[in-house]
Amino acid sequence: MNKAPLGRLIGASLGPGDPQLITRRAWAALQSGARWLYPVKKAEESSYALGIVERGGLPVPADAEALVFPMTRDAIALARAWARAATRTVELLQEGRNLVFLVEGDASTFATFGHLARVVRELAPEVIVDTIPGVSSFAAAAASTDLTLAEEDETFAVIPAAYGVEVIDRLLDEFDTLVLLKVKPLIDEVLALLEKRDLLATSCFIEKVGSPDERIVHDVASLAGEKVNYLSLMLVQNPK
Repeated sequence: MNKAPLGRLIGASLGPGDPQLITRRAWAALQSGARWLYPVKKAEESSYALGIVERGGLPVPADAEALVFPMTRDAIALARAWARAATRTVELLQEGRNLVFLVEGDASTFATFGHLARVVRELAPEVIVDTIPGVSSFAAAAASTDLTLAEEDETFAVIPAAYGVEVIDRLLDEFDTLVLLKVKPLIDEVLALLEKRDLLATSCFIEKVGSPDERIVHDVASLAGEKVNYLSLMLVQNPK
């Protein structure tokens, strides 16, 4: 007896916060009849990705389901959470219905979806995965702040700030523009480095870009000692 075909796993990139940045392809996937999955950090917690769609005017289906991806450095807890999420995803795919996983930003750029899809494929190699690209947070941030990431033969790099100030310092010698993602844990260290290199005036901080709570700070030195949001980044231009 042949097994029923699995549903398709669709990663729908929603952009960083503004529902108007959802692509037509992702919008169509959301309305295709596929079951929605969305990420949360804790059970019963709100989902940033789901909020983007809600602001766009789409009602949340009654059978939409949250998958928990905790914010922790505990490797064992993380592995268990990923295993639970992937197992549940495969269970739903075995019902034969497509699943659309809501992704803030772009699904291929520092996103949960890539890891989830990889683990799901380990459990069910025959599953078809469809990744819908979207607007990245740093592209939206550059547009919101009227900054250019690169022109002509200029170069830019995108890294998580968690790589540390030594790596950031080295990369500032190699690239014209540096995008530092998730600057929250190292904001004061990054500011000290920018001051040392006389780059405070050519840097800009952006928090929750595209959302109703978007915040743009050009006077980045004023952020010293502040606890900024996890969804924050910094654009550093390095004039030479």
